[in-house]
Amino acid sequence: MNTLAFDGGPGPWVLLFPLVWAAVVITVVTVLRRTVRRGPWQARAAQNGPAEASPITLLGRRFAAGEIDEDEYWRRLSVLDEQFGTLGKGGAA
Repeated sequence: MNTLAFDGGPGPWVLLFPLVWAAVVITVVTVLRRTVRRGPWQARAAQNGPAEASPITLLGRRFAAGEIDEDEYWRRLSVLDEQFGTLGKGGAA
């Protein structure tokens, strides 16, 4: 009877199997933890940006992009300031 088990033992390569299984288990656990923590709905939300931006933030972006001038920015900001919150003269909350 000349089989692998009786022919001098399995050899040092048998130690590779636990390492392969450990790598598989670690990979599966890592993928599951990241998937559960960040579901597909959160990945889509991160790509689209915040769901709802405040009107004051949108006004600041329009001013920064050059869509409106400074006079129009301050005029609209004063109207929004009365409705959505109190801002100081510098525009900081």
